[in-house]
Amino acid sequence: MFEENNYLQKMSKTFEVFTKELSSLRTGRANASMLDIIKVDVYGQKMPINQLGSITTPDPRMINIQVWDLSNVNLIDASIKKSELGLNPQIDGQLIRLPVPDLSEERRSEMKKLIKSMGEKSKISIRNIRREANDELKKLLKSKEITEDDEKKFEKKIQIITDDQIKKIDEKVISKETEIMKIWIQLSMSPSSWMVTAVGELKIKNLEI
Repeated sequence: MFEENNYLQKMSKTFEVFTKELSSLRTGRANASMLDIIKVDVYGQKMPINQLGSITTPDPRMINIQVWDLSNVNLIDASIKKSELGLNPQIDGQLIRLPVPDLSEERRSEMKKLIKSMGEKSKISIRNIRREANDELKKLLKSKEITEDDEKKFEKKIQIITDDQIKKIDEKVISKETEIMKIWIQLSMSPSSWMVTAVGELKIKNLEI
């Protein structure tokens, strides 16, 4: 018998991976989850950094890694440099400091494109799972394990699940883009008075006194 929950779990896993990848993007603000995608080759296996040391964010522009085993410091350092996070580790004994660079307008624009691309790839994966489910239904119908009415009923259920997952991805993309914009505005503000104007896209302009 057809089990739609199997495909729901697959789609949910795809969304979970997408969400985790989004959280790892460098936004200009220190976030321990940025390091989640980095794996370090130690002890004969690839391990996440949070299993090799304590990760803290003492301020919005700094991530600290207190490495438990001194022999792993250089391995963690190398893995961070190989990643696409654009972070430059500073080593002090068993402490690795990661200053988080400013979020420039160019970087913000690149991230918006990257976020959209990640969203589209995830939606393609969701649709591929839907196709996989529909292919199984066709096989079950051909082998007469289900009726045509069953096939239509399950196809409708799978489509509802698919639409729901696609909607969640779209909402996550919009949410992340909004987050990036807010952080960029905050980081662009100075002690002087600033004014936000909207002409096609938000721009920040220093008020003349």
